[in-house]
Amino acid sequence: MFLYILNSVFTTYTFMLLTRVVGSWFPRFAQSRFMRFIAFYTDPYLNIFKKIIPPLGMMDISPMVAFFSLQIIQGIIFSLLQ
Repeated sequence: MFLYILNSVFTTYTFMLLTRVVGSWFPRFAQSRFMRFIAFYTDPYLNIFKKIIPPLGMMDISPMVAFFSLQIIQGIIFSLLQ
């Protein structure tokens, strides 16, 4: 049961990150109350990677590294708990 809840937390956060990244492409949507809520919870995590990986011109690959890192963290935690 605990692993199911933990998996749901990781899945929800992954979707929040995806919403944050896609929502940033639409400036009008990015200013909505919903996106401010999403940004409040995802920006601290994304900012870790933005500090480490500078944008490559117009392209910011730090969210891809953030997604990848989250998957690695999830895998490690699940391996330790099983």
